Amino acid sequence: MVVAFTVTEDERGGWAVLRVSGELDLVTSPVLRQRVHDAVAEGHRLLVVDLSEVFFCDSSGVGVLIATRRLIRSCRGRLRLILPARGADDGSHVNRVLGALGVRRLFDIHPNLKTATEEAPDPLTA
Repeated sequence: MVVAFTVTEDERGGWAVLRVSGELDLVTSPVLRQRVHDAVAEGHRLLVVDLSEVFFCDSSGVGVLIATRRLIRSCRGRLRLILPARGADDGSHVNRVLGALGVRRLFDIHPNLKTATEEAPDPLTA
């Protein structure tokens, strides 16, 4: 069975939103990395990465998320991840992986798009 990996872009309340679905792994993580770089190159400094439809994530995927955090912080921007407690079938795989690796605390995590984009913080005070 071949599962499609997609990254779609939207905008919500000043936030660029990248919706990711499928498997985030060695093969697909460069696609997300490029989309993040494209968003930053377009001037976006407030970024939400919606991972609620990602059902598998390996160390390559985690590496892209950490690199994304570093890039956004270097631009004085804000990064928020959408990682619901339940989702992508039987629970957020990415949430469990980040927790197991001890890096979940590095991210500003929200359960859904509404809370992730409710307010656009002042980047200077972030």
